[in-house]
Amino acid sequence: MSNAPLMPKATAVWLVENTSLTFDQIANFCKLHPLEVKGIADGEVAAGIKGHDPITSGQLTREEIAAAEKNASRQLQLAVSKVRLPEPSRKRGARYTPLSRRQDRPNAILWLVRNHPELKDAQIMRLAGTTKTTLQAIRNRTHWNSAALAPADPVTLGLCSQMDLDFEVNRAAKDRPHVEEDHGQTLVPAEITTRAPHDEPRTEAEVFGNAPAKRPEEDADIDVDSVFAKLKDIKVRE
Repeated sequence: MSNAPLMPKATAVWLVENTSLTFDQIANFCKLHPLEVKGIADGEVAAGIKGHDPITSGQLTREEIAAAEKNASRQLQLAVSKVRLPEPSRKRGARYTPLSRRQDRPNAILWLVRNHPELKDAQIMRLAGTTKTTLQAIRNRTHWNSAALAPADPVTLGLCSQMDLDFEVNRAAKDRPHVEEDHGQTLVPAEITTRAPHDEPRTEAEVFGNAPAKRPEEDADIDVDSVFAKLKDIKVRE
């Protein structure tokens, strides 16, 4: 029916009343049965239906009708519209949850509430296909089966896809205010550590420092014989 006129019966009524086309030609163009077109001509079918002019609506041209009237074997061709209408946007309605998965829905809601607290109520409702009343009951622990609920991933349960979950999480992260994290002490950049200071030492003394002054005791000569003589006096324990 994609190549049929917008109002088949109303168009057929107009063609029967205003042209000399055969019933077969009109029936083929309007996607009707020839006997139904014959009933329109006899006044037995489509009584009270006002004829629709296909020329005004741009579905037929006068030249096409004239050529088909001269040749009974010629079939009418629907005129191609030069104006392309945009496709109507499909609004996403409520997500349908199979009966076998509806009992797992509270567990999925509990998982989303615990693991993604940044999600808004509307986002959780879209992902789990639930209502605001059920969501609030699980949040406030007033659900009739709160004691037996166990968190479960909605993707694993088949309630939503991973792409839908990631989309909603990223969307909630963008809406959340940015908080700078304290990463603690960090490494100093290499530009600072490798930069030569202004008071860089340029002499050996500045690098290694001045040698400490020797004490007078260190300058005195050490008598080796006296040292060994004292060692001989030490008795060795047997």
